[in-house]
Amino acid sequence: MSGRWIHRWDPEDPGFWAATGRRVATRNLVFSIFVEHLGFAVWLLWSAVVVLLPKAGFPFTVDQLFWLVAVPNLVGATLRLPYTFAVSAFGGRNWTVVSALLLLLPVGLLAVLAADPATPYGLFLLAAATAGLGGGNFASSMANISYFYPERRKGFALGVNAAGGNLGVAVVQLVVPLAAAAGLAYAGLVWLPLVAAAAVCAYFFMDNLAVATAGFASQARALKRKHTWVMSFLYIGTFGSFIGYSAAFPLVVKTAFAGSAAPYVAFLGPLVGSLARPVGGWLSDRYGGARVTAWSFVAMAAGVAGALAGLRWHAFPMFLGAFLLLFVASGTGNGSTYRMIPAIFAAQGAPENARPEAAACIGIASAVGAFGGFLIPRGFAMSISQTGSVAVALYAFLGGYAVFLVTNWWFYRRRVLAARAPSLAHSRI
Repeated sequence: MSGRWIHRWDPEDPGFWAATGRRVATRNLVFSIFVEHLGFAVWLLWSAVVVLLPKAGFPFTVDQLFWLVAVPNLVGATLRLPYTFAVSAFGGRNWTVVSALLLLLPVGLLAVLAADPATPYGLFLLAAATAGLGGGNFASSMANISYFYPERRKGFALGVNAAGGNLGVAVVQLVVPLAAAAGLAYAGLVWLPLVAAAAVCAYFFMDNLAVATAGFASQARALKRKHTWVMSFLYIGTFGSFIGYSAAFPLVVKTAFAGSAAPYVAFLGPLVGSLARPVGGWLSDRYGGARVTAWSFVAMAAGVAGALAGLRWHAFPMFLGAFLLLFVASGTGNGSTYRMIPAIFAAQGAPENARPEAAACIGIASAVGAFGGFLIPRGFAMSISQTGSVAVALYAFLGGYAVFLVTNWWFYRRRVLAARAPSLAHSRI
């Protein structure tokens, strides 16, 4: 080591991993999760705040409220690409400190604006946009952690890292209503000390890997790979579903089932989806990522069908149960698709290129996939404004899962794959 830089890192060497690698990787994983967890909490902060705004005296329409939950996802998705390459430019530990400190802006703005019901809607929209800073954290965190672990442990490690971050969605939807009981400004203030603590911990306890600073040119090769864009498309179906439903679910249920306890049980969806993510990684290590991804899309389609039935019969328990299935399936699919990426690049590229290209692909896929977090809330909003119901949006999502399932089968599950691409067919994809 030199300062907080590690210049020799070879996790594929069993001796190095046992003597040094496991301990250092675990330490970095723990504090990466801390920052990423808060990043997700800030990113989805407005999903919990919007259901409280009307009662606090803010006269916003349903469509305006849906924009407040959609805009952070749009900004966060856009930021994920530069956040990915920031790891190679500045070092994983250094960028984690910076990205944590940036979270102080959105929570501070919320605390100020929420104190006055006369605050113009435009300022709220601007504050919601800054919450997208939390969305970028995931891409840099996953790209960074992917360098720390050997190939045989990567699926589970990335799953745990992502799950710890994803749990921030459940936590924010649970904590915000409780904190806001003392005043809506506390929905922002409660996060300030935690964000500061996360930045300090990252500064003192995380490391930069010299091997991760591969340079833009070596990582940019991933932009030219067909499988980068195929996996990015599939990730819209898995992670885009998770983050989109997480953002929209409290408002959807408040609109479709007025008077139910839904806004206060909305955290259950992100909770079960987050816990399912490492399971998806573990199952993929055992059975192959493409197979688990296929199972996930089938289960998501079943969840949408159940939600439509619950909506038709106005049965909230059925609707909630169907959405919990959707969250579990999307979380499992998040883990399986991310396990597929390193395996695909390891099977197709030279060893010295596979790791940086896979890390770049992870970030690119996370950016493209996160746009689903914008499309789903806007889809619900358009469906409600045009028909008064979310059913049309759900039918559209059902068709989308059929397309994702066919795409996954075409590129990674066909029987003729062995003849066309033996390296892919015989790897754990």
